[in-house]
Amino acid sequence: MLGEQMKQAQRVTEQLKEENDLEWVGQLNDIRACARKIVNSEIVYV
Repeated sequence: MLGEQMKQAQRVTEQLKEENDLEWVGQLNDIRACARKIVNSEIVYV
């Protein structure tokens, strides 16, 4: 859910995937890393 919200906020769309798949993958990797950091800092390590 957090990842989906971040994708929408950063406009990571299927159109981007079709036009520039490497950029799309890079942005998804950044979003996943960011979401993981948020979850770890707010839930796991509290």
